[in-house]
Amino acid sequence: MLIVLGIILVVLNIGIYLTWPGFLWLATLVSVIFFGLVLQFFRNPKRTIPQSDDALIYAPADGQVVVIEEIEETEYFNTKRLQVSIFMSPLNVHVNRNPLGGEVRYLKHHPGKYFVAWHPKSSTENERTTVVIQNDKAEVLLRQIAGAMAKRIQNYLSVGQKVTQGSEMGFIKFGSRVDLFIPLDAEVKVKIGDKVKGNKTVIARI
Repeated sequence: MLIVLGIILVVLNIGIYLTWPGFLWLATLVSVIFFGLVLQFFRNPKRTIPQSDDALIYAPADGQVVVIEEIEETEYFNTKRLQVSIFMSPLNVHVNRNPLGGEVRYLKHHPGKYFVAWHPKSSTENERTTVVIQNDKAEVLLRQIAGAMAKRIQNYLSVGQKVTQGSEMGFIKFGSRVDLFIPLDAEVKVKIGDKVKGNKTVIARI
């Protein structure tokens, strides 16, 4: 994608040079800034798990904790769970990572609306992909949610797949949110407003 974008920007700048040569400097400056922003958005820094442990749930994404509450989860568990939601701004790394190792038990993509990602209805009405991972300690549900700017969710997993803690699970473009639904007796290690990093911040201990 970045190569294609670079080619398009070069062609556009050549066209501007041939048509309005006096504006080439401005077009070049805008192109460099735009390409830099896109490059920054799609960055994928290497993140290693400090301590691999089936009892620990790591942050699946970079961002800010915006919700911690007990809620009835109605898509898969149909019981009360603790919901922890992480909002990702366009400046955050948008790679999503598996917060625990185990087997993918459930995977479903839902088309939907595009409320801003911090809106309470975004968890159930926005375009979203739901994943459930189970290991010997617990089942955890993750929900990748598209926001007002995010129009595309990528998920690399499949039902029955064995995943390792911290491996990549997907990507959401241009501002979004990830919800975690964890057991009620989990010991939550974060609070609302905390800034978290995928594979680095422990969200909870089961």
